[in-house]
Amino acid sequence: MRKALVCVSFGTTVANGRVDLSAVEQALQKSAPEYPFVRALASRIIRKRLAARGETFDSLPEALEKLLAAGCTQVAIQPTHLLYGYEYDKIRAEIDPYRQRFSDFALGRPLLADTEDLQAVAQVLGQAYPTRPEEALILMGHGTEHFAGVVYAALQSAFALQERKDIFVATVEGWPGLSEVLPHIVKAGYRKVHLVPLLLVAGDHACHDMAGENPQSWKNQLEEAGFSVRCTLEGLGRLPGIQQLYCKKLKEILE
Repeated sequence: MRKALVCVSFGTTVANGRVDLSAVEQALQKSAPEYPFVRALASRIIRKRLAARGETFDSLPEALEKLLAAGCTQVAIQPTHLLYGYEYDKIRAEIDPYRQRFSDFALGRPLLADTEDLQAVAQVLGQAYPTRPEEALILMGHGTEHFAGVVYAALQSAFALQERKDIFVATVEGWPGLSEVLPHIVKAGYRKVHLVPLLLVAGDHACHDMAGENPQSWKNQLEEAGFSVRCTLEGLGRLPGIQQLYCKKLKEILE
């Protein structure tokens, strides 16, 4: 094996979420058929849980070590991460010792890496979820304390510039949260809400924090506030437009 494409993802243990992730992986494979495909999962906890089920996955360093042992000299690494957050920083740190050990070594950018990406993702989502009468669309992101978290507010601006005033971006573990966007939804007079994951995979956060039956889920909070709520349990990875944006990232480092 002279060259390889390494797709590194955080990972998920939720079957529904793995459909989303697999869709992106398959798109990347098809866009670079001459590169043998290698999968790596960044989360140690996810790898441990999957191993307990009898499913073994390599970490990124483990995958790179195996490629070196196989005589690989050219490696293209494409993360499925959404932004330049702590998890992306971790990837950079993990691959640093390997940069000089391959003759050709490249790391792709995350989905939301610049203003062009923000506009493109806003357009894809706007087309996937068209306006419905009297209904607000809330996109639930993960959120982060990393400075890259400003991407969520920037994406909100991209929707506003595309005249989608019905779309609100909120996060589970960052800013803005549901409590910050809810007053604006009420003020606008919406009484219906559509909850959609702003996540690559519809995994634990989507199934529990967004659409779960626990009292603190966004669905239950909104219903308690008097809204009629529906949920879509499909991650970004299932959208063909998002898949193509990841393939564009890969193309950048292969050219």
